[in-house]
Amino acid sequence: MTTFFRTDADLRFPDSDGKPMADNTEQFRWIVLIKENLEILFADQPNVFVAGDLLWFPVKSRLISPVAPDTMVVFGRPKGRRGSYKQWQEDNIAPQVVYEILSPSNNAEEMERKLEFYQTYGVEEYYQYDPDRYELKGWRRLGEQLLPIAQMDGWTSPLLGVRFAVGNHELVIYRPDGRQFLSPVELEQRAEQERQRAEQERQRAEQAEQQLQDIQALLQQYRDRFGELDS
Repeated sequence: MTTFFRTDADLRFPDSDGKPMADNTEQFRWIVLIKENLEILFADQPNVFVAGDLLWFPVKSRLISPVAPDTMVVFGRPKGRRGSYKQWQEDNIAPQVVYEILSPSNNAEEMERKLEFYQTYGVEEYYQYDPDRYELKGWRRLGEQLLPIAQMDGWTSPLLGVRFAVGNHELVIYRPDGRQFLSPVELEQRAEQERQRAEQERQRAEQAEQQLQDIQALLQQYRDRFGELDS
């Protein structure tokens, strides 16, 4: 795992903005759900970096305030520990995909500033979800601009390959293989179900093997008996 160490020069660029990661449990749940499932999706790709609530400094200037996307995905950068994402230390590669999960404290002016920031500094895809209103928005880069995606229900991310569905008053995200993004609890439940299913299959296989051995033993008894009669 790559570790990015701080230098004296980095002290001008703090690793925290002093703000909480989430304002409520629902916002936190969605941040964790998206970030962890994207980690799982790209677990086998060492040069895809996924982070949650990590300060992103796009340029080495204190005049430009950083932002901390709720989740960001960077293709072309190694996984590893970071206190913040300083782009000049990352081959100047900007996060290509960012997610923001809204809370009641977010206002239109703040989100407009974030959209402008992401547009200015090279984000290719930007997704914004309001869990209180069940409202999903998306933007995709065309030239120098992030343009709104007209229809998000059924939209598939060109970079991530994940598909969004917003029916039944709930956002559902599907992996490229069709499996749904699940919470850590749901993933553990699924894993336990698979363990139980595998155990049941093992027991059935053992029972079938025992039945086969019983039949073979019974056949051998018949052979032994018929053999005695012939003699």
